[in-house]
Amino acid sequence: MTTALLRLSGLTKAYPGVVANQDVSFDVQPGEIHALLGENGAGKSTLVKTIYGLVKPDAGQMELQGAPFAPAEPRAARAAGVAMVFQHFSLFDAMNVAENIALGMENPPPQREIAARVRLVSDHYGLPLDPTRIVGELSAGERQRVEIVRCLLQDPKLLIMDEPTSVLTPQEVAILFETLRRLRAAGTAILYISHKLEEIRTLCDAATVLRLGRVVGSCEPRATSARAMAELMVGSSLHVPHKAARPEGDVILTLQGLSAKAPHRFGTALRDIDLTVRRGEILGIGGVAGNGQDELVAALSGEIRTARDMVQFDGQGIGHLAPNTRRHLGLLAAPEERMGHAAAPDMSLTENALLTAAVRQDLTARGFVRWGKARAFAGSVIAAFDVRTPGAGNTARSLSGGNLQKFVIGREIMQDPAVLVVNQPTWGVDASAAAAIRQALLDLAAKGAAVICISQDLDELMEISDRFAALNGGRLSAPRPAQGLSVEQIGLMLGGAHDMEVAHVEA
Repeated sequence: MTTALLRLSGLTKAYPGVVANQDVSFDVQPGEIHALLGENGAGKSTLVKTIYGLVKPDAGQMELQGAPFAPAEPRAARAAGVAMVFQHFSLFDAMNVAENIALGMENPPPQREIAARVRLVSDHYGLPLDPTRIVGELSAGERQRVEIVRCLLQDPKLLIMDEPTSVLTPQEVAILFETLRRLRAAGTAILYISHKLEEIRTLCDAATVLRLGRVVGSCEPRATSARAMAELMVGSSLHVPHKAARPEGDVILTLQGLSAKAPHRFGTALRDIDLTVRRGEILGIGGVAGNGQDELVAALSGEIRTARDMVQFDGQGIGHLAPNTRRHLGLLAAPEERMGHAAAPDMSLTENALLTAAVRQDLTARGFVRWGKARAFAGSVIAAFDVRTPGAGNTARSLSGGNLQKFVIGREIMQDPAVLVVNQPTWGVDASAAAAIRQALLDLAAKGAAVICISQDLDELMEISDRFAALNGGRLSAPRPAQGLSVEQIGLMLGGAHDMEVAHVEA
């Protein structure tokens, strides 16, 4: 028997109104890729923050390489050999790669030496990275390489990764997996959090499953189906979204030559987009991160203004209108960045509900907030979308990422929009919650709403979409029926191929 690299024994952590971790015990072996699975709110984030020194447990002990391990802060965890790649990147766009990496070092050497080490490590692990590149010019996958290389320069014994493939293309995922296998072969242990269960089955050697803060089981992923793992996570059978046939409705949204300058230096300009969307339709839009998804959502929501007739809602030019005016008409949007854009971190869920629902839910009267009605609406979203929180008075910051995502999407759906634009609707949510969100979007379309779903999850888009289009460099391909599209055709569309090239592959 080899000595466990990391041993957790009886870890418990409680917050007001919720027990995040309850008597959690398991081992991670050297050179093992160990998955940590669980629903949103199951306690995964609290647990890895405890290991990394961001959270102090109320009870229990940890051992690292057989010695007591209780880091008081991340610096102590890093010194002991524990590194972590967070779901949300912590990089400065205006700095280059080497400068960003230096910021994570206690005593950084000269830039020339850092650059040399970055090249050496990135080449060794198959993560090509130019230390002189400005971070704001990098793709999401390249930004993640920066975070990983920053960790690898610490020569960690344990690497914690939280949803590492959520913004990666299939090609970038393959590169990442090869890197992780090299680390495993070198003896580094990896604690891997992901809701993509087929990835877990492909990559991981072992898995521990949390439910409501407790360990409820373990498994060998390669010998366990994705459905079985999902059902172990939720404690019940998994709901499969049902896509019912829907009659084709009238055109509700039209884009005519939609163009807009990039909102900032590292943004993407929108270029001459033409599109019509009908009532009752789900239009799926795919694309590699950074190709204009955020800008398209902003142009539709009103955060970016355009010429009046570039955006037409039910025959009326609205390109010049502000977001709240568009909401009043029935055009609602949920952006990708939930913390700080879709929700104000330090406001309560009631206050966050008020921010976007005041007009459509009649939450104000004569200039005063109708707090009782606002609390009731927030409570209805929490109940309908199974948001795990003690109550509507809790802040957005207090929720796990997946639970906040459920709240944000539910808040918009429950306002009964005529058109709903969503960007990455199931980002960071567990399999059960993802299925529920997809079903809610299908149900919304079945009631006659038009849904524009922007996502990097192609399986998700093919599951719910009636038509599919791709964004590339701020240009939108002509939408095509989603049913029957091959992987090759989708790949061409994502790469910016013209319709004739896609049709040639089809033929």
